[in-house]
Amino acid sequence: MKKILILIFIIISSKSFALDKTTTFTIEKFNKAQSEGKIVVINSWNKTCYTCGKQIKILDEAENKFNDILFLSFEQQKDKEIAKFLNIEYWTTIIIYKDNIEIYRSIGETEKSKIHSAISSTI
Repeated sequence: MKKILILIFIIISSKSFALDKTTTFTIEKFNKAQSEGKIVVINSWNKTCYTCGKQIKILDEAENKFNDILFLSFEQQKDKEIAKFLNIEYWTTIIIYKDNIEIYRSIGETEKSKIHSAISSTI
């Protein structure tokens, strides 16, 4: 009985961490933004990743704060071609591009001040 309760708890807990996010990244959007000289912030995430959820909240706030920056995201497990195109291997990766050059990459960063500072430094 104890094992069954533990299993039920694990299943319920993992569902509560599932993210409700969709992929916004397309190669066309990315290339267009780069050709227009826009700064692009890309976030790689996974539906059941707790750290990804924290990053998404921080990046959603940043998107409201930094209006002239394009924020794109994709689900690592589903969108393997995008991950390959961007050379991203980990769910919790944030990349910032400016002038067609990758100028920042972090893996697993969840401190709001560091993420916002990295974005601010591109302006």
